Amino acid sequence: MDLRDLEAFIAVAEELHFGRAAARLHMAQPPLSNRITQLENEFRLKLFQRTTRNVRLTDAGERLLGPARRAVNQAASVRELATAIASGEEGRVRIGFAGASSQRVLPLLTRAVRAAHPGIDLVLQSQTYVYRAFDLLVAGDLDLAFVRIPVARPELSYRVVEVEQVLCALPTGHRLADRDSVRLEDLIDEDFVSLPEDSGSMLRLTMYSMCMSAGFRPKITQVAPDSSTVLALVAAGAGVTITLSSVCQAQSVGIVYKPVEGAEPSHLFPALAWRTDNTSPALQRVLAVGEAALPTPDLDSYGSDMNN
Repeated sequence: MDLRDLEAFIAVAEELHFGRAAARLHMAQPPLSNRITQLENEFRLKLFQRTTRNVRLTDAGERLLGPARRAVNQAASVRELATAIASGEEGRVRIGFAGASSQRVLPLLTRAVRAAHPGIDLVLQSQTYVYRAFDLLVAGDLDLAFVRIPVARPELSYRVVEVEQVLCALPTGHRLADRDSVRLEDLIDEDFVSLPEDSGSMLRLTMYSMCMSAGFRPKITQVAPDSSTVLALVAAGAGVTITLSSVCQAQSVGIVYKPVEGAEPSHLFPALAWRTDNTSPALQRVLAVGEAALPTPDLDSYGSDMNN
């Protein structure tokens, strides 16, 4: 038995006429009669009472008609779903992101995708910092991730979606709070608040690199699991930190932000990254929507920072 057998049974049951049923199925009447006979033999049931004048369903035929219709409808639903998945209108895209730095860009992307392609299921994985995100993308455990360049993984493609300024976060009332900018050398004796060492955060690595270039290792006295908590600790007077303009929205009370004088780099560049060989149609739809929702900024004036 295959679906064509059930479709033939349904057509005869609804038309109660082999000729009309054959025309409806675009086939000759003898093959249709043979198909019904084969189906009856397989079921070991008489499905129709046939006379020279009419055709009617038997009790067994009446009982089987409903399940046969459901089976054919379900098969049609499977075909429709398969077509939608193949076109990218249906599917799943797993997106990795981390903390406050994604608070602006992530909602812009997800809202645009859900408006354009409501059949795409977006699975959002938080606390996925840059280096962890690279590993998950390469392993195939994520489809898309918010990262920062450089993306030194040959398997990955990426597109820059934002420019972030590197800033120093100080508690209100700090001795440097009235300055227009802060030099790293002014922070040598300061307590620092940081993300954990094993978080895979590029921001933490950038902070360490900047301080080491200025001739000192930052003295970490408090560690927090995410950028929002880091800033809350700074506001509480636990120390200072190096942060980004995109993160500032997470904490404004009890804290001031200052540009870092002579900082290298002075900007970081969030990007969307994905496996180059990921051919998921749903992912391709999300990437296309992302081009409009998160356009690439003008990067011509940031050449030195982008090379760091």
